[in-house]
Amino acid sequence: MGLALIHSRAGLGVEAPPVGVEVHMSGGMPGIGIVGLPEAEVRESRDRVRAALLTSGFDIPPARFTVNLSPADLPKEGGRFDLPIALGILAATRQLPDEPLNRHEFLGELALSGDVRAIRGALPAVLQARAAGRVAVVPAANAGEAGLLGDGSALAADHLLAVVSHLRGVRPLVPCVTAVPEAAHDAAMPDLADVRGQLAARRALEVAAAGGHHLLMVGPPGSGKTLLASRLPGILPPLGDEEALQVAAVSSVAGLGLEPARFRTRPFRAPHHTASGVALAGGGGHPRPGEVSLAHHGVLFLDELTEWSRSVLEVLREPLESGHIVISRAARQAEFPARFQLVAAMNPCPCGYAGDPSGQCRCSPDIVNRYRGRVSGPLLDRIDLLIEVPRQPIRALSAASPPGESSASVRERVVAARIRQLARQGKPNAALGSRELEARCRLDTAGQRLVETAVEKLRLSARAYHRILRVARTLADLSGAEQPDGAHLAEAISYRRLLGLAQPAAA
Repeated sequence: MGLALIHSRAGLGVEAPPVGVEVHMSGGMPGIGIVGLPEAEVRESRDRVRAALLTSGFDIPPARFTVNLSPADLPKEGGRFDLPIALGILAATRQLPDEPLNRHEFLGELALSGDVRAIRGALPAVLQARAAGRVAVVPAANAGEAGLLGDGSALAADHLLAVVSHLRGVRPLVPCVTAVPEAAHDAAMPDLADVRGQLAARRALEVAAAGGHHLLMVGPPGSGKTLLASRLPGILPPLGDEEALQVAAVSSVAGLGLEPARFRTRPFRAPHHTASGVALAGGGGHPRPGEVSLAHHGVLFLDELTEWSRSVLEVLREPLESGHIVISRAARQAEFPARFQLVAAMNPCPCGYAGDPSGQCRCSPDIVNRYRGRVSGPLLDRIDLLIEVPRQPIRALSAASPPGESSASVRERVVAARIRQLARQGKPNAALGSRELEARCRLDTAGQRLVETAVEKLRLSARAYHRILRVARTLADLSGAEQPDGAHLAEAISYRRLLGLAQPAAA
């Protein structure tokens, strides 16, 4: 009788809980039985494993193998347990030494030929294997993401025989090492210099980047809203090492490819307005990250905001406040990070020309009210900056007009402001809580009176009041001031008055 224990990892959101693959060999009807709450893909692994072992030249005695995936109450899915099950059978039949097995964790799906195929969520498993003091053995196809740690905590294997040779001490596996460039601007990113005119919108974009604030742009078609939004990632600070690993872990769980050259570039996601709530928030029978998680530490751009289903937009309210989202299903629950920066764009009315000097709009006040009412007040209340993006005259767009300030120049000011915030409070201003605001944003008597008057006349909520203070704190950081003054507060208040969004003007 033989018994073996192989260490592996399951996938649960961006977590990788440990799984012990116990293999017991006994007498009885020959075959492989798998217990421990396996999904259909895991139950099918007995046929893949048996064929892979035979084609690789290993002997399988005519015995009964019982495979237990513990803990028994944790659902297991996918083909990631093929490799550890195969190694467990070899160890139970004394074809592998026990000692090296205890120092490794194994992940990988097996082809019938014995090749080790890629899996989803390899990076979170490698991170947690390293924390447990073990070396992870992953498929060669996952070596790029596993090598981001750069410390030899993962080994790449392309075939079952290669893993066995490593464990027998014949031919060691190659450590996964991925060359990652130093934090630098991606030259391929769109440049803010392409935006001509729109000085007020450019200023708001800089403020949003400096403090991590959410931004809504309202303007007629063709005024440059999408152009501005696409330039935001180019002026944001590069990702730190920990942030970049979190972003890469979400991409790994989602099964997306990884470009090492863009490892520290903040993600930019722009889903179409026909996307469902599950596509935006994440979900499915086996929970997968949605757009809000794929935009973690980056930008989520929602164009044509009023064309989105209201019920879909409402799923944004929780992650905008908490920075994470919990997907609950009958059998399981998964949590994904979702600390993104929301940038949205919309037209002022159905035809798009309300308030435009051309006078093209013929929409009645009721039509405009219903159109703008597609975006709920609670969602608008969670957006820090609301700005108008008017049409620009043709002369401002001609080649003779001077180009706008480049992304590189704006990014220098943004990075300087962000450094001040991190040194003072360890987080961007947009993430400050109400109690932290009291300590970090102290107003004099005149400033407090100005804000109170604005809140009363504009009928703003307590949440909007705190957002004004956060934006004022960012404006002070951009100017190098210790505390916000009257000019900073006045500008922050102006970002709440967008063309009377709550009270649309008559056509």
